[in-house]
Amino acid sequence: MSEKEAGSDAGPRETAPTSAYSSPARSLGDTGITPLSPSHIVNDSDANVTEQQTFLVVVAIDFGTTSSGYAYSFTKEPECIHVMRRWEGGDPGVSNQKTPTTILLTPERKFHSFGYAARDFYHDLDPNEAKQWLYLEKFKMKLHTTGNLTMETDLTAANGKKIKALEIFAYALQYFKEQALKELSDQAGSEFENSDVRWVITVPAIWKQPAKQFMRQAAYQAGMATPENPEQLIIALEPEAASIYCRKLRLHQMIDLSSKAAVNGYTSSDTVGAGFAQGDRYVVVDSGGGTVDLTVHQIRLPEGHLKELYKSTGGPYGSLGVDYEFEKLLCKIFGEDFIEQFKIKRPAAWVDLMIAFESRKRAAAPDRTNPLNINLPFSFIDYYKKFRGHSVEHALRKSNVDFVKWSSQGMLRMSPDAMNALFKPTIDNIIDHLRDLFEKPEVTDVKFLFLVGGFAEAPLLQQAVQSAFGNKCRIIIPQDVGLTILKGAVLFGLDPAVIKVRRSPLTYGVGVLNRYVEGKHPPDKLLVKDGTRWCTDVFDKFISADQSVALGETVKRSYTPAKPSQMLIVINIYSAEQDNVNFITDPGVKKCGTLRLDLTGTDDTPLPTRREIQTFMQFGDTEIKAIAIDIPTSKSVKAGIDFLNY
Repeated sequence: MSEKEAGSDAGPRETAPTSAYSSPARSLGDTGITPLSPSHIVNDSDANVTEQQTFLVVVAIDFGTTSSGYAYSFTKEPECIHVMRRWEGGDPGVSNQKTPTTILLTPERKFHSFGYAARDFYHDLDPNEAKQWLYLEKFKMKLHTTGNLTMETDLTAANGKKIKALEIFAYALQYFKEQALKELSDQAGSEFENSDVRWVITVPAIWKQPAKQFMRQAAYQAGMATPENPEQLIIALEPEAASIYCRKLRLHQMIDLSSKAAVNGYTSSDTVGAGFAQGDRYVVVDSGGGTVDLTVHQIRLPEGHLKELYKSTGGPYGSLGVDYEFEKLLCKIFGEDFIEQFKIKRPAAWVDLMIAFESRKRAAAPDRTNPLNINLPFSFIDYYKKFRGHSVEHALRKSNVDFVKWSSQGMLRMSPDAMNALFKPTIDNIIDHLRDLFEKPEVTDVKFLFLVGGFAEAPLLQQAVQSAFGNKCRIIIPQDVGLTILKGAVLFGLDPAVIKVRRSPLTYGVGVLNRYVEGKHPPDKLLVKDGTRWCTDVFDKFISADQSVALGETVKRSYTPAKPSQMLIVINIYSAEQDNVNFITDPGVKKCGTLRLDLTGTDDTPLPTRREIQTFMQFGDTEIKAIAIDIPTSKSVKAGIDFLNY
């Protein structure tokens, strides 16, 4: 058993070598790790004394990059999933089971409206007035792309003004909370209280811990749950939710790209599950507006629990990539300087142009032969003439961009090839990513590939996936592909224990002191203290990247305060993408959060000279959780892991 100790009450009189990675031993008031060997416990009885709350209804919110919605199910009749009522003011030709993820704030920065209502109101404002209002769309991606996300992270509205991301997310969630409670109250004929609801919010599985915690903070701010009652809110992972839904699908509810017909010896009332045998493996490809998220599951019968075979992977390869390519094309034709100015000076017209593009984007298909016409708003044509002194038509002629022409009705005419070219970079990224995944030894013998999420509706993506992987597995698209995640998230809220084994995306651990071993430890890590030789900065690993973790499985460590009177223990948590990490100073190791143990409330008994706080960390859930016990008093200690404010 390796002996570990850290930090005695080293005061400022001890001048520690300054380094970006201060070891717990050197940093002031940091904690001790007692000589207890690491252990894994499954479902330790002390660790799981959470009271099971009963909720009347589960409401899931799919807070998407491009569109959002909610669905719910009463716990008494879990088979029946209700998707929210249709939204006011939808776009022609686009199904309105979800509403655009757009939000409008007044010039005083107060919430005004969400979704189609926000878009329509913004759109009808006088252009000069519109500049004062804060309109935001597709802002969820910021949580994926911000490396150092904090409570202070800003978003930029269409008019260039900045506002705190947390405020926007809280407003959006509060809007959904109010809509759902109102609909539930109407349905039930009596007032529905927030306390009757278990909320589920979906996030991409490839999101890092800070982004998940950010979403939880926003939900607390929206009044969905409280830090004292965190169980009321579950953060669900999008591809996992889709997976839970897909394995319940009946054959008439899906389109099999491989055969185009539900044959294979099942009748149409069979579930795909009827085609699932013990140990069957399948991949869920969740392609949305912002990200593509891949997860690999195996069915474990008889209960049909799911086991994750490989850590979630993916990237920022959502359908926004296609919009971005369109914007690049416009910059190429009309000049980047003009497009930048136009977006700021005529924000509502820019939104209009992107809506027009969106509907044509949906008409793109591999076998299409006739051109796609995109309406240019009048103010685009007008502003361009003022800006450049010549016409849009002139710009198109001069730009030599093949396949894009000007039609006399004031439209951009794009040949199908030009449109397909806009899809290509994003689709190539998805296919490459899937190829890499299929090469992993854990991902052999996959039987089905489910294509879900809004972007899965794109025939170009369907065709690309079919031609690349159709010979490896059956490629299946659920019929209500845009609602798959929403419905799966409701099922997950009703039974969060359905996914029994997950894979850790990263290696997590803390820095500790170990006894110094000559020849094994580098000389620059030697610290001599009271005659004892210690090695500093040793990475004490809780869990490795891609390690299997069962639900409820805990990693146990014991910590001891530096001084018996110390009331707060703060331990730095480090993470790395690779699994062979020896020191917290190794390349690729980052400080990613803190574990805080609050000992107030355990201090009414005479304190022993050496206290032991046993900490249990759970890595098998969608969020990392910690609980702790004060061994001398057997009281539970407030324990929290913070990935945002450390």
